[in-house]
Amino acid sequence: MTDPITDMFNRIKNGEAVHKEAVEVPFSKMKQAILDILQKQRFIGEVKKKGRTDKKTILVDLLYDKEKQGALAGFKRISKPGQRIYRPHQEIKQIRSGYGIAIISTSKGIMNDKDARKNKVGGEVLVEVW
Repeated sequence: MTDPITDMFNRIKNGEAVHKEAVEVPFSKMKQAILDILQKQRFIGEVKKKGRTDKKTILVDLLYDKEKQGALAGFKRISKPGQRIYRPHQEIKQIRSGYGIAIISTSKGIMNDKDARKNKVGGEVLVEVW
């Protein structure tokens, strides 16, 4: 697997497409931080780490609206393994007129675009989610 973050988002989108209650994602600290941000922004439900030290996974509960549409409508991977995209805090714009978020890896940790602008810190723009 060359891009584990895109794989994680694809698992979530595929799980929503078939109306699963939860999906499992292989564990990493970066994925855990991204999922924590998505949970705070109400794109996904509860996030639970499970498994032993050699086979850790993350169980992600999926959220749906009244029409059984997934809360995570879409995502766009910005910084890819072959081409990293960095932005200073002045160039970080709102996503979908404020309805979406950008997840940014900064020197102060992984945070959403609003927090990065507030803390005046730029970094690698990982993904846009709406």
